[in-house]
Amino acid sequence: MASTTAEQVARMQEQARFVGVAAGNAGVGFDEGRWLSRVRESMAERAAEELGAAVVRVFDVPKVLRSTRPEAYAPHHFALGPYHCRRPELRDMERYKLAAAKRAEKLFAAGKKFDDLVQRFYDIHERILAPYHRLVELNEHTLAWMMAIDTCFLLDFLEGYHRDEATDMVSSATNWINAVVRDAMMLENQIPLFLFACALELRHDAEQAAADALRGVLGRFITEVSPITPPANAAMAVAGDLSRHAHLLELLYHFLVPTDAVAEAAGDEPPPLVPEDFSAVDVFDQMQQELPDYDKVKQACVQVSSLNVAPVRFIKKNLISRPMSLMTSLPGTAGKLVNRVPLLSAVAPLVGKLWSSQDVEARLKGVNLGTIINSPLAQELMIPSVAQLAACGVRFAPAVEGIAGIAFDAATATLSLPVITLDGNTEVILRNLVAYEAVAVRGPLVLARYTELMNGIIDTAKDVKILRQSGVVVNRMKSDGEAAEMWNGMCRATRLSRVPRLDGAIRAVNEHRSRRATVRLRKMLKRYVFRAWRVLTLLAAVVLLLMTALQTFCSVYQCNRWFGNMLQMPQPGAKGP
Repeated sequence: MASTTAEQVARMQEQARFVGVAAGNAGVGFDEGRWLSRVRESMAERAAEELGAAVVRVFDVPKVLRSTRPEAYAPHHFALGPYHCRRPELRDMERYKLAAAKRAEKLFAAGKKFDDLVQRFYDIHERILAPYHRLVELNEHTLAWMMAIDTCFLLDFLEGYHRDEATDMVSSATNWINAVVRDAMMLENQIPLFLFACALELRHDAEQAAADALRGVLGRFITEVSPITPPANAAMAVAGDLSRHAHLLELLYHFLVPTDAVAEAAGDEPPPLVPEDFSAVDVFDQMQQELPDYDKVKQACVQVSSLNVAPVRFIKKNLISRPMSLMTSLPGTAGKLVNRVPLLSAVAPLVGKLWSSQDVEARLKGVNLGTIINSPLAQELMIPSVAQLAACGVRFAPAVEGIAGIAFDAATATLSLPVITLDGNTEVILRNLVAYEAVAVRGPLVLARYTELMNGIIDTAKDVKILRQSGVVVNRMKSDGEAAEMWNGMCRATRLSRVPRLDGAIRAVNEHRSRRATVRLRKMLKRYVFRAWRVLTLLAAVVLLLMTALQTFCSVYQCNRWFGNMLQMPQPGAKGP
């Protein structure tokens, strides 16, 4: 009997542990009886059908994004909603919430009390829980009280928030306001917007008046807190139907990203850093057609490089092969620079192939920049930096249409970008917007693509300075260098996505730069190389004669007594270096 009882207890514990893990609580503080009661009630009610069909809008941040910067996704001061309410370090700020709830109660009309708001929330607790992706294990009364307090606190903050006033305040007050903004705009810290409408309905006699007041509060706050300047009519369009949006972060997302941009079909593969039709071989082929004397220079170089003379081997090994190998294998910034810059990444294999084989022309024909730079490091920079584009004649201008206005005008070489304000809140807001887009948007990841674009063109403080002087960036951070560091650490998309409008602008910019690079390379070769073919031919002939004479001299006399092993002749059957 004892053994049977022990087996039953073990079986019950195992079942409780399994149910607890399935509920997301891992068995910690899990009430099995209460869970079964709630499941039976939900299954028995007809509302369960509507609850199951509800669209989830509050998600957990994907791990791939959270791992890049965890502090950007977890609230630091206030827990809004059920996800972080159990964190003990956030309970110290409860007195601020209670003070806001008392102020809200004083604004209620017709002698209504805070308990009336709690009762409203208790009656719709299934609707409150419907947008949350995670299973919430809270008592209905606890949930109603918690959401009522959080709603009054956040509504009180939204009504009193003004960016201009916050900027003019002392540093401590500004930091406090910005901290609340960051916590309120985190994906896991969202509460449903219709709760604000319930709270405002206790102030106004008419439901329409409460709805108008909510539109005014949310429209002003979203406009001021938005890091990207949207079109002038965006606030009216988004605030026109608040029932379509579940929470503040979603409202801000659709405020920045037009609906037609989200609905665009996926485009082709992203353009490479340099188009495939831009090849160094093509440039040399054109030069060969334009300058017949090109063959003389190339033939002389081939003859010199094909000599199996010790000095030539020494030059090939120590002055060409080793430096090129060292440049392409350098760790850190130097190595990345060589691999990312198209000209350097093309010159290294070209020179290596030129001096490693006697069949120079065959090897040279097989080299193409489109395949050389097809590496992860090169693909990280989808577009050259702002400074590089400016050197190619590209200008930057603000796009009044916001993200939808990103475009490149080839006629004027102007890249239009939306105006973005960089401050202490920008990174957190953008990261959580990208996280929301990754889990809630099924179409193209427009905002993630925009952050990748900005990450690609901004590398240094000089890039931020150029954009700031062009009116594209409003920098309220300490320096341009700090702004560049923020963009360089910005997260990327969690899945492959194509946005035709943005990809088209990137492709047009790259084609413009490639054309400019081809023209400049052709002019440089004409000016410094092919116009001096006579000098190059003479030098190659002189070097050829000197090397032949040295080879003859070393075959008669022992050169080791002067040069040591540097000029040692290869033994028969031995491989050269």
